[in-house]
Amino acid sequence: MTKEVMTIREMCDAFNVTPRTLRFYEAKELLFPIREGQKRLFTKRDRARLILILRGKKFGFSLEEIRQLLNLYSEEDGGEAQMRNTLKAYHVKLAEMEAQKQALTDLMTELEDEIGFVERQIEGLKRDG
Repeated sequence: MTKEVMTIREMCDAFNVTPRTLRFYEAKELLFPIREGQKRLFTKRDRARLILILRGKKFGFSLEEIRQLLNLYSEEDGGEAQMRNTLKAYHVKLAEMEAQKQALTDLMTELEDEIGFVERQIEGLKRDG
């Protein structure tokens, strides 16, 4: 992907997204393609932003959270503020996921106990009946 600009079709093929997705992100002001009539041309910056958007969505960030992180980018600091804030957000998200994981593990243990109880009840009915 060394091209200066890519068409919407090329973007869809390269990132496995739909044209509707790209138009949605454009409407939400997350991507800013060059417009030539009806044609959209996506720059290297758009491609970098799309990578971050897709990564953020995969990790469970809202579009607003992603927008806030994207908007922190500054060439003046080489993106350091954006990276530092992204790192903080990643740590928070990881802690949330760990809590969800523990809650799910606890729930699964409770369900396993309940399965055992019901199985014992059924066995008791077989012996008594």
